[in-house]
Amino acid sequence: MATATKDQIEERVIEAVASFGPEPEDVTLDATFESLDVDSLDLVELGQIVQDEYGVELKSDDMPKLKTVGDAVDLIASRAS
Repeated sequence: MATATKDQIEERVIEAVASFGPEPEDVTLDATFESLDVDSLDLVELGQIVQDEYGVELKSDDMPKLKTVGDAVDLIASRAS
């Protein structure tokens, strides 16, 4: 499996989060999941997407630490490299 770049991960995470309902232009690295109305079930789905595409597992104890889209991108990128 080729290592994904942080830019590729960022693009995919933003695309996935936008698919949960928020307007794509609202999904920025600084946007909080709460402000985007992304709930814990959406984060579980995001975790599945990340695991399928990058082989990175988001554990249940990671979820409370993920406040913004950027937090998720940073965590995934750090584990995918």
